[in-house]
Amino acid sequence: MKVERHCKIVRKDWLNRDTVYMVMEAGDMVRTSWRGPGQFIHIKCGDGVLLRRPISICSCSCDTPEDLVSIVFEARGAGTQWLIHRRVGDELDILGLLGNGFQIDKACRYLLVGGGIGVPPIRGCAQYTQHNQRGKSTAIVGFRSKERAILLNHLEEECVKVLPATDDGSLGYHGYVDELVRHELEQDGDYDAILACGPKPMLKNVAEAAAQFGIPCQVSMEERMGCGVGACLVCACNMADGSRKHVCKAGPVFDAKEVDWNG
Repeated sequence: MKVERHCKIVRKDWLNRDTVYMVMEAGDMVRTSWRGPGQFIHIKCGDGVLLRRPISICSCSCDTPEDLVSIVFEARGAGTQWLIHRRVGDELDILGLLGNGFQIDKACRYLLVGGGIGVPPIRGCAQYTQHNQRGKSTAIVGFRSKERAILLNHLEEECVKVLPATDDGSLGYHGYVDELVRHELEQDGDYDAILACGPKPMLKNVAEAAAQFGIPCQVSMEERMGCGVGACLVCACNMADGSRKHVCKAGPVFDAKEVDWNG
């Protein structure tokens, strides 16, 4: 299986002043290495940046003549600053698809929870579950403000309902997503699982809410990565059983009960 490819950018949209939606042609990448929503790609960001940058897949599809892969990312450092200025027609050196995604059963009903730049992989879950036998997923998504909100139009098409929360109250619920998760579960506890992606403090609180209501929870962990294939120790994460696992290879998605949230 070919892991490294040169992928051409075929679409680029600015979602806000420093967040970009980018679509790339990716050969047979999806056909040969897709394992589920929540996987990531590792992008070489120019000659001056030593380490590749891991970016979660927003959505992907098998297509002709080449598969399509879309990502959403913010300019946070030198690597993503370089990437955000690439243009349609440029080629990127990419490793992927990497990692293990969410374990999803199309006969189940899910509560999808995303925070900030953790929303894109949740959109991938929404897209994948929009034809589930028990109905579309519900999405709860959190942002710092209305101006930082992303992908709401996609989620509204692919979910039965979308519940936004903002830190400043400028859009939707005024507060954190875990509070909104508890409110939703109090009204409707008939979810087979919660699928969550975002900052670790948010994931910890969502995992606690899931445990409180007795609902299984899968979380996508955000860790700095070096190689992206499990050869280095940069992204090692503490597990509840005392072991350490590589987020890039064993994850990035884990059962919430596996994770040592205090480590």
